[in-house]
Amino acid sequence: MYRNRTNRHRSSRLWKKCTNLRTLKQIQALVTINGFNSDSSALRELIYSGSVVIPGAINYAHKMFVKITEPDTFMYNTIIRGSAQSQNPLDAVFLYTQMEKCSIKPNKFTFSFVLKACTRLLYRHMGFCVHGKVVKYGFEFNQFVRNSLIYFHANCGDLNTASVLFDGDAKMDVVAWSSLTAGYARRGELSIARSLFDEMPVRDLVSWNVMITGYAKQGEMEKANELFNEVPKRDVVSWNAMISGYVLCGMNKKALEMFEEMRSVGERPDDVTMLSLLTACADLGDLEVGKKVHCTLLDMTSGVTKVLHGNALIDMYAKCGSIERAIEVFLGMRDRDVSTWSTLIGGLAFHGFAEESIAMFREMQRLKVRPTEITFVGVLVACSHAGKVEEGKKYFKLMKDEYNIDPNIRHYGCMVDLLGRAGLLDEAFEFIDNMDIEPNAIIWRTLLGACRVHGDVELGRLANKRLLNMRKDESGDYVLLSNIYASQGEWNRVEKVRKLMDDSEIKKQPGCSLIEADDKAFLQYLFNLKPKPNSGNLDT
Repeated sequence: MYRNRTNRHRSSRLWKKCTNLRTLKQIQALVTINGFNSDSSALRELIYSGSVVIPGAINYAHKMFVKITEPDTFMYNTIIRGSAQSQNPLDAVFLYTQMEKCSIKPNKFTFSFVLKACTRLLYRHMGFCVHGKVVKYGFEFNQFVRNSLIYFHANCGDLNTASVLFDGDAKMDVVAWSSLTAGYARRGELSIARSLFDEMPVRDLVSWNVMITGYAKQGEMEKANELFNEVPKRDVVSWNAMISGYVLCGMNKKALEMFEEMRSVGERPDDVTMLSLLTACADLGDLEVGKKVHCTLLDMTSGVTKVLHGNALIDMYAKCGSIERAIEVFLGMRDRDVSTWSTLIGGLAFHGFAEESIAMFREMQRLKVRPTEITFVGVLVACSHAGKVEEGKKYFKLMKDEYNIDPNIRHYGCMVDLLGRAGLLDEAFEFIDNMDIEPNAIIWRTLLGACRVHGDVELGRLANKRLLNMRKDESGDYVLLSNIYASQGEWNRVEKVRKLMDDSEIKKQPGCSLIEADDKAFLQYLFNLKPKPNSGNLDT
């Protein structure tokens, strides 16, 4: 009943012109007029174009797929393949289980695509089940499937199984070598990965990139750079590994220099390159370079802003202090996801546009975009800065009751800050005592800062006592308490605090005002930002 085709695909001249979503929709409309399920060949082309050919069309491919009354193995394989390499690889697993329920026999391509999804998801149990199915259907000796099994087991399955699969004929296959090496590298076993790499009879570019990426992800940029300089021929993946590695290590200027070198040798950047560069600009707070990267991105995409790019641009402009440009990017995006909304809500809150941040959240609710825990951090910060205590309490409750999001330490920190800024210090203290998780130093430091602002000596002393039980080496903790005593003219207690600092050999750090530094560091903590060099910071 079902034609069992391979996934080796040759498109007709008509379908080779189908390179964007608009054209795909036009062709689908034509197919529908002629009877959507009447031409299985056209259906295969539709699914192939939406799943594999056209970037970002996988969701539309899913909508078409559910309308097909009798999908064959090729159609399932194609949609599974596209899903496995999409942002939602879990869809590939669901489709495979659906395929089994419909008694459609899988082939070697099916298993390779599903195993790729299991690897990306780190689904050990599901991967083991698929391995069992591979054996059941007799594909364990197929080179294509075996390499997929090696890659799965090496990355997140059983390393002994990966080694057993590798022994024998697989040692003659450069893909198997690269798969096993990549697995050890991803697990951080770089010494074993390097030994395998050195023993390879033939090294392809994939194996070189595996090792460069492995070292870069572990922050070993000197070793990554050595291999980068030795690789016979580089591709965009080689350059991306180095650029993202430098960003990961905080060497953002080096990442930008690497990009300039990349362009000078004629290598074209891709999406990964641009996302790394935008992160570098955001961490540096370099607006001018960020604008240049944005221009390069617009040239690459013919002015169309993809969701991932848009999110990164909003984040970069917000962190560089240009909230107006962040809003421009948001308004210019055709498609948005929850991260788009959350990033702008957080950016508005961070820069003090509290009312606008809250209004954006309400619009998000109106459009029925489901918020995440990150969204609520931005909303609660906005409520805190605007002095909207009751509204902040409402959103904190909404997060738990309506969206089933368990508050984390950042949400609790926001609530303590909200109550502290409003002068509700006793309520803030009681809130901390009733937290479902253990409060950290940030929580107590936030309350201590509020006590300093509102001149509450006794509560400040209690907060400081809790804080010093966690850490004793932060000068700011002592200075805050000393300032609380000084504001009330309790000079004997001021002297006692200073003597305690001297006895503990705690030195006061020079810099900006403590309240200003605390507020900035607290926001950096809430939004998971990297503090700028030589700036104050708060320990967790």
